[in-house]
Amino acid sequence: MILGISSICYEWWPVILVTCIAARLLHNKYGRGLHRYPGPWLAAYMTIWRFLENYGRRTEWTHINLHRRYGDVVRLDPNALSFADPKAIKVIYGLNKGMVKSHFYPVQQATAKGTRIQSLFSTLDEDFHAKYRRCLNSAFAMSSLVSYEPLVNSTLDVFLEKTEELYARTGTVCDFPKWLQYFAFDVIGDLTWSKRLGFMERNEDVDGIISFINGFFDYAGPIGQMPFLDLVFQKNPLILLAQRYGVSKKVFAVTKFAQSQSIHRAPEMEKIKANGLAPGTPKDGIDLLTKFTQAQHDHPEIMSDTTVLASSVSMVFAGSETTAIALSAIFYHLMKYPSAYQKLMAELDGAVRTGLIEDRGNGTVSWAEAQKLPYLDAVIQESFRLHPAAGLTLERVVPAHGMDILGEHIPGGTIVGCNAWVLHRRPEIFGKDVDNFRPERWLEASPKQLSEMKATMFQFGAGARTCIGKNISLLEIYKLVPSFLRRFEMELQSPEQTWKTHNAWFVRQMNFMTRFKTRQVKRDDAFTQSHVR
Repeated sequence: MILGISSICYEWWPVILVTCIAARLLHNKYGRGLHRYPGPWLAAYMTIWRFLENYGRRTEWTHINLHRRYGDVVRLDPNALSFADPKAIKVIYGLNKGMVKSHFYPVQQATAKGTRIQSLFSTLDEDFHAKYRRCLNSAFAMSSLVSYEPLVNSTLDVFLEKTEELYARTGTVCDFPKWLQYFAFDVIGDLTWSKRLGFMERNEDVDGIISFINGFFDYAGPIGQMPFLDLVFQKNPLILLAQRYGVSKKVFAVTKFAQSQSIHRAPEMEKIKANGLAPGTPKDGIDLLTKFTQAQHDHPEIMSDTTVLASSVSMVFAGSETTAIALSAIFYHLMKYPSAYQKLMAELDGAVRTGLIEDRGNGTVSWAEAQKLPYLDAVIQESFRLHPAAGLTLERVVPAHGMDILGEHIPGGTIVGCNAWVLHRRPEIFGKDVDNFRPERWLEASPKQLSEMKATMFQFGAGARTCIGKNISLLEIYKLVPSFLRRFEMELQSPEQTWKTHNAWFVRQMNFMTRFKTRQVKRDDAFTQSHVR
């Protein structure tokens, strides 16, 4: 009988193979109960659809167009749904909902000596995340911002002077997104280790760190759509074993830099780890490595040397990339919309004339001063709305018992999530002109409408997994933008020029070439409130 079955299998294997494949595809489409949700036809049958689509590097626009065509719930693969209604945010990302991150996130874990480094961002263990985050919350609290301002000022001063030296005086065209990346990386170096990485001084990608991170996200975006591939290409157990025993010396460029800084500061950190910060230590200017090590002293059961290293590495990976993208979006939109640019300059100059902003010699603006400028805030919020850094769905996995989302019962194990690019273009929330840059919408909105707009903004995520470095990013943005605009006039190399965007998980901008001219502000200029209305 066994020989008979073998003979049948040998003779009919093509039919059996096709039958098995067909059964698998039909199970993918119908077996999970998600067939009632519309989406690209191939997505219902095969995960390969979103893997290949992501390689097109325009996923944010694909998701926007899919939701405009199909409605608030779109199927992105046999086991994944995207939600466009802002009401879904509280359900999917709210506290105590039982949701966990999908396996998209561990793809982005760095490695050191063959060991994965779990970060706040990449860990799937919610209990570990909660304990880990509690250790670091004070370092990232809004109340800590003032203590970091001297470190940001240090880098900001250099950035303004190097912009003057390299571009404004010479008339040289600047690759503005790259230059802003250099600023963002050096700020993170100053904030984390009290040492800039050297991007601005050298005007180059130090040790290829930016190229490495760009390549890393180019990999993580599509591979994260089919995470098992990461176990083949990067986190293969054999590769990690070789690293652990020194056969392979490969170390992430960012991890290598963080390790070198840790070694350089080791004696100082060992004292803090053992005894904590000395009583009476001034709060201003204390870097994040010091605060991470203080957390290790306070919570040794959670914070290890590896966890401190992971926290430092995460600052470079996520903190610099997202801030650079936000800054690029703000400056680009100002140059593309001259009326908004003029209104913002009128507000800044008026604030200097009336003493709201101190007239410092280098043109810098403090965090406290920037908070008093409503049109600046509107410009920044509108840029966040039109170009959030993350361009993919922030994935969560529905708990085993299933969950109701917007009146739909979603089976357990289903991957669900929202994309900020989709949420930020809801006409019933932001108005019919959602694809236009119009900062005035933030000033004209009624209190109720403004509350809805703010609740829909998703550029930093939501819930317990909201970006912990959000406040530091805001500190950098609200200081650099007005300081740079006070110091320099800017214009695109060509008025018709349009940037190129590249969705590698974070949607970075490329090739909007810019010219700068040193700006002289005359304090006796006439200003009226009509300029900023």
